[in-house]
Amino acid sequence: MGRFFLIATPYFWLLALFLVPFFIVFKISLSDPDIAIPPYVPNLNWNEGWPGLSDFLTQLDFENFGFLLTDDLYWKAYLSSLRIAVLSTFLTLLVGFPIAYGMARAEPRWRPTLLLLIILPFWTSFLIRVYAWIGILSTEGYLNQVLQFTRIIESPLTVLNTPTAVYIGIIYTYLPFMVLPIYASLERMDLSLLEAAEDLGCSRISAFWLITVPLARAGIIAGCFLVFIPVLGEIVIPSLLGGSDTLMIGKVLWEEFFNNRDWPLASAVAVVLLIVLIIPIILFQRNELKQREAEGS
Repeated sequence: MGRFFLIATPYFWLLALFLVPFFIVFKISLSDPDIAIPPYVPNLNWNEGWPGLSDFLTQLDFENFGFLLTDDLYWKAYLSSLRIAVLSTFLTLLVGFPIAYGMARAEPRWRPTLLLLIILPFWTSFLIRVYAWIGILSTEGYLNQVLQFTRIIESPLTVLNTPTAVYIGIIYTYLPFMVLPIYASLERMDLSLLEAAEDLGCSRISAFWLITVPLARAGIIAGCFLVFIPVLGEIVIPSLLGGSDTLMIGKVLWEEFFNNRDWPLASAVAVVLLIVLIIPIILFQRNELKQREAEGS
């Protein structure tokens, strides 16, 4: 029984917090919008029993999903979110890998302190940290003040409410998710492999690309997935830092739910987004399984 409950716990967690909400949202996506509370008319009525379920299955209405294909706003929002997520993940990798490499090569007595500095931002509210960037990137913010004080620029830069501000906010927010997996891979690396490669004639750069990067591959893949998956549905950062010109599907989803109050269409947007996110999640799980099998062998 103990083994059964141990195995059943994650499945129950998945059922309660993912599958059940997913089917509720999917049911709403097949409903019709209405001016009411809640603002939709369900096509499935559980009180009618099996006849109601039979009628629902025989008269499935995917009108909301079809509207997503016909309206340019939604598929452009999906493509824009995908582009921003891919580029943000790449930029976060460029910033995070040197940080993780420096932490792994630091003296052992300094590593806990450096690790604490990476985790320290999580002690502050995510919303407060994003709001802080408004004060930094605004026209009268600290960034323009420093640049004007040092005579680097004469007039203030317009950074806030641009795609640049969105990328800055994403990189800052999700940087620890990239650094920690890469650091875990590099910290376990045997440094004698680099010495052996240099003894065999490899330069430091060649040894880095031939040994360090392949050994950190598992951490790089894990970090990229941990950044890409939440960024694809990001709402807060594009809303606060990107302004009205930044088009991301998470922002569109929020506006459909709370501004337009079109719950069926918003649910259809959420269902498609979840299906899109399932693909990298499955790939991430397969990568983790291969990594465990490799470590076990």
